[in-house]
Amino acid sequence: MADEVDRLISAWKAQRPDLDLSPLAIVSRITRISRHVDIERRNAFADLETWGFDVLAALRRAGEPFQLTPSALMQETMVTSGTMTNRLDRLENLELITREPDPTDGRGSIVTLTPVGMRTVDSALTELLDREREFLTPLNKEDRAELSRLLSILAAHFESSED
Repeated sequence: MADEVDRLISAWKAQRPDLDLSPLAIVSRITRISRHVDIERRNAFADLETWGFDVLAALRRAGEPFQLTPSALMQETMVTSGTMTNRLDRLENLELITREPDPTDGRGSIVTLTPVGMRTVDSALTELLDREREFLTPLNKEDRAELSRLLSILAAHFESSED
C-alpha cells in the first residue's frame, strides 16, 4: 500500500539519486500523521482548546484533590510562566479551574480543577480515546505494541537530550 510519502520519495530519487532518503520515509510520515492527530484532537475537544485540555488533564492526573501549583503545571505542559498565567486566567474565566493562595507559600497559588472542569476533561478524554482508537484501526494489537515501543525509543532520545 503506497502513500503520499512514497510518491515524494520516488520523485526525490529521480532528482537526487545520490541521497539516502530513508529518513523521509519515517519523519515525513510522523509529520503527516501528527497533522491528522492534531485535527482529531481539536475535534475531540470541541470548544476546549488543545492547550486547555493539557492543563485540565495535568490537574486530573494529579489525583485527589486535583490540585497543582502553576510551576508544576508549567513543567507538565512545557510552557513559560507568562503563557501559563494567560492560560489559567482563561480557564478560570470559564470556571474550569479555581486559584487560591498556597497555604505553604504566601507568594504562590494552588490551581484546582472544578467539577465543571472535571466533567469537561473527562468527556474530552473519552472522545479523544475513541477517535485515537479509530485512528489506529489499520494496525493489529501486536503492530500497535511494536509501534509504541519504537516511538518510545525515539521519544526517550529527545527527552534525554532536553535535560
